[in-house]
Amino acid sequence: MTTETAKQTIDAELSVPAPVELPPVGEEVNLDASENYFNRELSQLQFNYRVLKQALDTTHPLINRLIFCCIFSSNMDEFFEIRVAGLRQQMKYGRETVGVDGMQPDQVLAEISRVAHEYIHEQYDILNNVLIPELEQENIHFVRRREWTPAQAEWVRTYFEEEILPVVSPIGLDPSHPFPRLVNKSLNFIVELDGKDAFGRETGMAILPAPRSLPRLVRLPDEVCEGGENLVFLSSMIHAHADELFPGMEVKGCYQFRLTRNADLELEDDLEDLASALRGELLSRRFGDGVRLEVADNCPEELVQFLLREFGLTERDLYQVHGPVNLTRLMAVGGLVDRPDLTYSSFSPSIPRQIRSKESMFDAIRKRPILLLHPYENFSPVVDLLRQAAKDPNVLAIRQTLYRTGADSEIVEALADAARRGKEVTVVIELRARFSEAENLELASRLQEAGVIVVYGVVGYKTHAKMILIVRREEGRLRRYVHLGTGNYHAGNARLYTDYSFMTCDESIGDDVNKLFQQLTGMGKALKIKKLFHAPFTLHNRLISLIEREASYGDKGRIIFKFNALTEPQMIKALYRASQAGAKVDLIIRGICCLRPEVPGLSDNIRVRSVIGRFLEHTRMYYFGNNGRPEVYCSSADGMERNLLHRVETAFPVEEPALVARLREDLDTYLADNCQAWVLQPDGSYIQNQPAEGEEPFASQLVLLERLTSKPV
Repeated sequence: MTTETAKQTIDAELSVPAPVELPPVGEEVNLDASENYFNRELSQLQFNYRVLKQALDTTHPLINRLIFCCIFSSNMDEFFEIRVAGLRQQMKYGRETVGVDGMQPDQVLAEISRVAHEYIHEQYDILNNVLIPELEQENIHFVRRREWTPAQAEWVRTYFEEEILPVVSPIGLDPSHPFPRLVNKSLNFIVELDGKDAFGRETGMAILPAPRSLPRLVRLPDEVCEGGENLVFLSSMIHAHADELFPGMEVKGCYQFRLTRNADLELEDDLEDLASALRGELLSRRFGDGVRLEVADNCPEELVQFLLREFGLTERDLYQVHGPVNLTRLMAVGGLVDRPDLTYSSFSPSIPRQIRSKESMFDAIRKRPILLLHPYENFSPVVDLLRQAAKDPNVLAIRQTLYRTGADSEIVEALADAARRGKEVTVVIELRARFSEAENLELASRLQEAGVIVVYGVVGYKTHAKMILIVRREEGRLRRYVHLGTGNYHAGNARLYTDYSFMTCDESIGDDVNKLFQQLTGMGKALKIKKLFHAPFTLHNRLISLIEREASYGDKGRIIFKFNALTEPQMIKALYRASQAGAKVDLIIRGICCLRPEVPGLSDNIRVRSVIGRFLEHTRMYYFGNNGRPEVYCSSADGMERNLLHRVETAFPVEEPALVARLREDLDTYLADNCQAWVLQPDGSYIQNQPAEGEEPFASQLVLLERLTSKPV
């Protein structure tokens, strides 16, 4: 299949919410009607599909297209581990809940299965018929067993005997060896056997877990190849030598499979020790209930049915794939081959002149607030601020929230250094940051050992706000310096995610952040906040109020929101009302969107777009035209119930006219995108923007690279 044919296949009509009968224009619309909302889970699936589509976009380098294919797998893993698992739990315990879209959990699960099977089939079609052939044209080969030369086969045998055989543990199935409890998402093989083992047992079947410590892809050495980059799968090596694991028996077949389990953690709200409870739950995550079974498509039907019975799954949960069962591991290709021409060119994030010209971050911030857009602008000023604070004798205290920060974080080192130097350092660590729990437990221990006061936030409310507060003595008085952000304090993410950093010494904002830390670390009633909006107390109500204000301006109303997801019904209704009043609404929503746009009488004036590209769009911003006096807020919060009502979040105003203008320019850049933007249709489908005839291509991320980086590419 050619690339163009594959594109036509993918562009074929896919699953979208069924058309609904809408009231005639002029009739009153019931904002509570289920047909006015898209289903959350199905919308998330569509985002995953937009990521997969990047694998066919030839404006991306080839290896990065392969990585997009892998990211789709990773996204689908989490979707099944959390979202599908949650729906199955509702069914299991009779706790079915119906969302504003009106779909029952069993209906959603059935539709998820139908759509996910379709998408995953397309994924393997793209891999096998587009990406692998194009990689071969670039002399990058996945060498199959049938293609091994004698020299390659001998090298594989040596590798198997020295690296695989000593650590692999085959498990024969018999009454004394029941089916093993397999780890979530681990690669395994079911092996058909004939004959008797050393004890005279005739089992007929064995399970072979692939050692998790071994790479799934191995580069063949140049001396056994005739040029190019040659890679071999671990699964191929195990298949080729499976008989050596069962001496004296005949291996009739060896087939890959992989089980995805429920990986959501369930913690009670009245815990006495959150850290201890979380450690216990982390152990159970690896062995939760099964939610999906992936099996090689050549596996015999009787073995497939055997596995389904063992895991308590049905045909709806079965995904038979033509290729490796875990494509996420193909991300390793970029590190195994030396082909920089097939990956994104590097660029140098810029540092604003205001910071470069000042030795002290404190001097720069006092002069005027600093706004950075990562990854186009460097994350290092944030790290420098903490480093300087740690060493500055005039700094008395540092407080910070940490959600995800990475194992080897310079920020953590700076905090520990500050504590060792005798400063009062308090860190609020969110232990329940999904899939970072173990890392955050370790991080908490490291900081405590350095003398940092570690707080685990508020039970029942994840601390998702991104805040640093530094208290410094200057000229006989105390001044507060603040960093507020839309993204995590993670240097790696800051190279891949788009996020805003805002640094200021505004007295009111400093006082607000101080009060927020008091609420997080102490106890008492919610304190009055001047400039910041904060969840779960004021953020939701204030945003609704500002939307209603724009609605009051009629056709002069202007709203632009940019965030990752929109699911909260009251916000959606407020946006519908604003549209009906004539206000113009643009929503730049990367992922889930439950709002149905451009429906006559309901949302005529609402446009929704999703931008997918090299960087993961992660900035959250709320822009209100305010009748010519624009107000803009950046935030840690998305438009979801959990963010607005059940988490600790902040939204902070950016008030300086030059920075407001800059943020509006950024928003306009996304709204002008005719390459990377996908526009949500009233029926729930997305159509990728294309330049009109005679129109120049305009890719927002590329434009921002050229505008903001010191070495644009």
